[in-house]
Amino acid sequence: MLLAVDTSTRWIGLAIYDGSQVIAEDVWQSKNHHSVELAPAVASLLKRVDATKASLQVLAVALGPGSFTSLRIGLGFVKGMALALHLPVVGIPTLDALAASQPVQQIPMAAVLQAGRGRIAVGWYVDQGDVWCAQGDAKVTTVEELSQGIHKPTLVCGELTTEERHLLARKRRNVILATPAGSVRRPSFLAELAWRRWQAGQVDDPVTLSPVYLHVAEAIPG
Repeated sequence: MLLAVDTSTRWIGLAIYDGSQVIAEDVWQSKNHHSVELAPAVASLLKRVDATKASLQVLAVALGPGSFTSLRIGLGFVKGMALALHLPVVGIPTLDALAASQPVQQIPMAAVLQAGRGRIAVGWYVDQGDVWCAQGDAKVTTVEELSQGIHKPTLVCGELTTEERHLLARKRRNVILATPAGSVRRPSFLAELAWRRWQAGQVDDPVTLSPVYLHVAEAIPG
């Protein structure tokens, strides 16, 4: 049984997965109370499915990009559990988990996370063998710059405000917006990606595992 934890932004996601089915999933928007909400939420989720920490075989964690503080809280929590329970850990880039939730299309895709102060983190993906594959590293930009840089049909998914959605929708010929429901960062996809890596023997060292921070002229605030 695998526990997946995503605290990359204000959205927190938890999932319990056994390789055959998603046993439980919880997603909510925190008001920057990650450190207070995370541990009780994990305990509650395990209790709801009549499981304990001893039932867990592996842990998965979203590595970012995202908020400095929220990423640190989630990664610290998972590392602590891994070391205390002697469990393997698999870290997955947050945008890869978001991309995995989207139906594969033969057009490029921009996966988006909020990065603070009106900025977004964007990862680009293309279809390779019916799976989304990342093209280079994620970058920090703005929705305006993203919109201006799209000149052919492109799927855009992820964390967007109402205003950002309206701005992108102006380019309806080339910007294909995933719906708000389709843009929710579901931790069950993080769990699936991590389970495959674990089954392939690709695990991370919980001591040295670190989050993905995107450095810009000024630090991305938490």
